[in-house]
Amino acid sequence: MTAPPDDCLARNEWICGAYVRTRRHILLDAVAEHLQLTAASVLVGLVVAVPLALLARRWTGIAGPVLAGTTILYTIPSLAMFSLLLPLYGLSPTLVVAGLVLYSLTLLVRNLLAGLRAVPEETRQAAHGMGYGPVRLLLTVELPLALPAAMAGLRIATVSAVSLVTVGAIVGFGGLGNLIYAGMNTYFKAQVLTASVLCVLIAVAADLLLLGVQWLITPWARTARG
Repeated sequence: MTAPPDDCLARNEWICGAYVRTRRHILLDAVAEHLQLTAASVLVGLVVAVPLALLARRWTGIAGPVLAGTTILYTIPSLAMFSLLLPLYGLSPTLVVAGLVLYSLTLLVRNLLAGLRAVPEETRQAAHGMGYGPVRLLLTVELPLALPAAMAGLRIATVSAVSLVTVGAIVGFGGLGNLIYAGMNTYFKAQVLTASVLCVLIAVAADLLLLGVQWLITPWARTARG
């Protein structure tokens, strides 16, 4: 009777330290790509979402179409989304970032708009009475008070982006998703589990990081809770 191999890679086990040791550089490269795609999509999403939310707050007539449009984008399956964007961006990391930006808009715009709408009208009136102009009012009163809601949307959008980046593997730019996809095709257990666990760790770390940032930049919220 042939003895079983003494190497967890040869036995194709789910948990295998040898896989991590021997593929460390591959894992680090995949993590770096995953982080870059996530960060780029969230930052670009913010750049697009903030003006949209401000416009929707300024002119209530366009709030409905803006929210409806971003919600429709979020319902498009990722494969269809990437296919629609393929003629514009080709098989590139930009294709993945563009798709994730569109997905993030519904979360970012909706939460930012909700935060702006929640600013008490008496607060705005008091600021006007103190001589605040529209820009100063926005930057020093409305946006700071909208931060808790905006940060909640940013946290959800970031965690969602970490997950959706893996889908980019269908076009060859999915960070850890590339390893998960390749591992599933070859039934490479250690690769699938390790890459999946790293995705979860990135999502948890990103959420905790943003929660810490929110705690630091909204001291008045801590005071109110206290």
